[in-house]
Amino acid sequence: MVGKRSTRPSSRNVSSGQPRKPNGSFSARLSAPRHSDDSFGSDNDNQPSDNELRSAKRRKVSKPRSNRVNGTGISIFQNCGTVSPEPCCPSSGRQHSLSYHKPLFLCDSRGFEHRQALLSWFDSVSMTRAMPWRKPWINPSTEPDASQLRKLLERRAYEVWISEIMLQQTRVVVVIDYWNRWMDKWPTIQDLAAADPEDVLAAWRGLGYYSRATRIHEASKLVVGDPAMQGLLPSATNDLEAKVPGVGRYTAGAISAIVFGRAAPMVDGNVLRVLSRQLGIYGNIKTDKKVIDAIWAAADALVQTVALDRPDDEDESEVSDRPGRWGQALMELGSTVCTPKPNCSQCPVTASCRVYSEAKNTEQNRGTDICDIEDLCTLCEPLEEETDNSPEPTALQESKPNPKTTDKNKGPKQMTLAAFSFTGGKPAKQNDSKKEDSGKNGAEAISNYARKFPLKTAKKPVREEETVVCAIRRPDGSYLLHRRPDKGLLAGLWEFPSKTLPSKDDYATTKQRTALAKAHMKTLLGGVSPKHMGELGSVPWLFSHLKLTMHVHLFRVGENGAECGIGDRARWSDDVEGESMGTGMRKCWALVKDAE
Repeated sequence: MVGKRSTRPSSRNVSSGQPRKPNGSFSARLSAPRHSDDSFGSDNDNQPSDNELRSAKRRKVSKPRSNRVNGTGISIFQNCGTVSPEPCCPSSGRQHSLSYHKPLFLCDSRGFEHRQALLSWFDSVSMTRAMPWRKPWINPSTEPDASQLRKLLERRAYEVWISEIMLQQTRVVVVIDYWNRWMDKWPTIQDLAAADPEDVLAAWRGLGYYSRATRIHEASKLVVGDPAMQGLLPSATNDLEAKVPGVGRYTAGAISAIVFGRAAPMVDGNVLRVLSRQLGIYGNIKTDKKVIDAIWAAADALVQTVALDRPDDEDESEVSDRPGRWGQALMELGSTVCTPKPNCSQCPVTASCRVYSEAKNTEQNRGTDICDIEDLCTLCEPLEEETDNSPEPTALQESKPNPKTTDKNKGPKQMTLAAFSFTGGKPAKQNDSKKEDSGKNGAEAISNYARKFPLKTAKKPVREEETVVCAIRRPDGSYLLHRRPDKGLLAGLWEFPSKTLPSKDDYATTKQRTALAKAHMKTLLGGVSPKHMGELGSVPWLFSHLKLTMHVHLFRVGENGAECGIGDRARWSDDVEGESMGTGMRKCWALVKDAE
């Protein structure tokens, strides 16, 4: 638990984010950057080439990130000074200046209290959702044995790294079992580096985005074999991004902060949403670079400040558990409370939330003054107004007329936040049930307003595709399998030979698909025509960007066609159950087993 804020002068420059020079201790040597290159890797689905994996020096990296936000200076998040906590007013179009987005976590006179409120909340709920990778921070100053400290940090960095990669695009409840099985099988990074690639893919089966497993395996071999790292992941974010394939800006920040106690920002999708509401930024957090960079800049300023919130009895140090706790607190808040459909009544930091204040005070017209047009914010989009067709009405919408109204000179009253329990003045006399309903309606109105943030964008339509999947059985009971390309969807996994339908309309019937499957098999087997046993059924499978329908056909081939035209990326398998196949292809295999 963090104590009172220290009044000692800080040795860290919060504006620049530069740490003090290492003092020569073992922990300082571990946390010291190995080079000043600001290049980085990527969390996308493209795998590095073999040459890239063999030599970090030969690996291509992206250009250093700019410290500017598309012409909008990020200095608004640093050296904030005093900022008015008054919200802007949605009824006036949310007109505000760029400085409105300075975090009240930093700028308000109660900023320290706001930060403490979030950390205290996280400390109280962190064990509610039991996650095996959440463990106490390893304090370098309490471990006198340098070799033992290195082993502890090596193991901890490996655990956090695996958990963060698994959690990409996957729910926590799903990842827990996978992570436990993974750690039982490969408890150290050295164990993983020595693993068989097929075993790694098999262990990843069901998590999706299989190139992540391949990158992890190849990266583990690189980290173990690198003369400098020797199995210990770097502590600096720049080194993590530049030297470890598959580690991008977020993953690097998570490892650096949680494991090594460095003041590194951790910004995933949950944190982007939380901070867009805390800062009052109404923009696209998925594609708008200036919005994304602004939130990253705010996150960096916040974690730098939190790192300095040391109690008076704590020795000055470059590292502590606060950056890791802070980053995890923001993620926990976004995944449990500040969700796309937020529960604002349970949020521990509504006092610092710009969007909450806007929702609470808009009907009272207690907003900031309209600023000059030259000072208007360039980050936010115009706030979309609710329409009559909106699925969820808010307090800003006009209520429906009451048919029982007798005064024809007065129109229907507007439903406002002023009618709810958190307004000032004398409360109207009402029974307890009405008070309770009023409070619930008020909380719902606030949450509905917060749901607007960040800006919602229309999802791209999912592409639809159909294939014929051909299971070919030999007399000995083995089946022909093909290996998918090393890059792209389901990279490197095994599957039954498949053929994409050129057109759904031209192959809408079983007869048409059967003709295509037979032709494909004849070509694949070098002119040999296997016996077609029938179309067994269809398996629908949904990827994030693709709706795939697989029509499963069963063939049998004699001994004379058993070795024809197989190629380098195909083989016969008598243990299909144990092969590394995607979940959708396994459903196809289930149809084949039932037919046999």
